[in-house]
Amino acid sequence: MVQIELGNIIIEVEYKDIKNIHLSVYPPKGAVKISAPQRMDLDTIRVYAISKLQWIKKQQRKFKEQKRETKREYLTKESHYFKGKRYLLKVFIRNAKPEVILKHNQIDLYVRPNSSLEKKEEIMDEWYRKELKSYALPLINKWETKIGVKSSQFRIRKMRTRWGSCNCNTKSILLNLELTKKPVGCLEYIIVHELVHLLERSHNTEFVKYMDKFMPKWRFYKDMLNSLPFRNLDWKY
Repeated sequence: MVQIELGNIIIEVEYKDIKNIHLSVYPPKGAVKISAPQRMDLDTIRVYAISKLQWIKKQQRKFKEQKRETKREYLTKESHYFKGKRYLLKVFIRNAKPEVILKHNQIDLYVRPNSSLEKKEEIMDEWYRKELKSYALPLINKWETKIGVKSSQFRIRKMRTRWGSCNCNTKSILLNLELTKKPVGCLEYIIVHELVHLLERSHNTEFVKYMDKFMPKWRFYKDMLNSLPFRNLDWKY
């Protein structure tokens, strides 16, 4: 991976089989990455990066000022989120198989005696994963029909810098586990975004046209997703 330094900003450059250069700034810390056509020389990429420097700084300031969730300790009366709604956690200790039960305004977490914080987090994450899988698949099928594409598979993973990704070669979709906690409209936006990459690999004007065509309110959901608090930076991956 090639790097460009502009003052205190480090930009990672990745050469890809694409036609146009593309710049991204990722949460939570504002990491900067440029995807560039394979034959583009580094000086041209540097000039492009300099022309976008004010925009990069603006995005980094936005991420820096964005609220962070407090670190979860998995204790009774702690706030947790599911599909954008806030629930209070209630922890039960018992000598039986761990499980999670969703109620009207409460999430019940059943764990064995002396379960560690890491174990509680693992149980909750598996529940979130199962739930996301159950309602993401119908949404993927729905939008595949509307867009006229077909993915080969979708997977769920904790990710630091992306809400989702698409491997255009294998047609595989990857979704961030944290989407389980966000409003369903935000999940749909990410699904549409990744499926549209099966029509257009780059984030160019053609890509934007497809997004406008299939999901006219995509900017609303994008802004909503980017305005919600990030998870605490002490994530373990």
